[in-house]
Amino acid sequence: MSVTKRDSQYHTYGDYLIWSRTHGDELIDGTAYVREPPSPTYFHQAIAGEIHVQLASVLDPNAWEAIIAPMDVRLPKSTEPDADIDTVVQPDVLIVGADHDVDKRGVRGAPAWLAEVLSPATARYDQNIKIPRYERAGVPEVWLINLTTKSVAIYRLSEGRYGLPTVTGLQGKTTLTAVPGAVIDWDRIVAKIRRRDPEF
Repeated sequence: MSVTKRDSQYHTYGDYLIWSRTHGDELIDGTAYVREPPSPTYFHQAIAGEIHVQLASVLDPNAWEAIIAPMDVRLPKSTEPDADIDTVVQPDVLIVGADHDVDKRGVRGAPAWLAEVLSPATARYDQNIKIPRYERAGVPEVWLINLTTKSVAIYRLSEGRYGLPTVTGLQGKTTLTAVPGAVIDWDRIVAKIRRRDPEF
């Protein structure tokens, strides 16, 4: 699965609603990016799915909600109407508060936390294109999960900037700092994957 520019035109969310597919298409500052086949790997989906399951089981449903892709997240630069927003992303997993702006089309505004499961073909796009937009939008905490290095890079917002990420291995437990009471058990996730691939 790779990410390519759809064309050289400037697009808004209004345009996106006309041509976007159900999964994988995104807008970054008006530039349309589309994901090319093949679909995400089993391991990508297993990790994203297990993270979602773990979060959903520990979050207070009256305060927080875990959402798994595909889900459009509109990131306005100011108070512009939806049709004029030019950045729309689909994180693999995200958390929003109970009072967050969520409607039938998805989420508007920065989630409290989100995770991207990297693939070799999309890692550069996620790191170089999406991370600065998450920073600008004010996402408090972003996790980039790297299956190749078996690590997670954690970006935490401080005075409006991310700075260098904290990088840890996919082992033990990692606590989310942006959402109280949320923790990910990597050993459980890795054990699930190793049932399919003992060498992971």
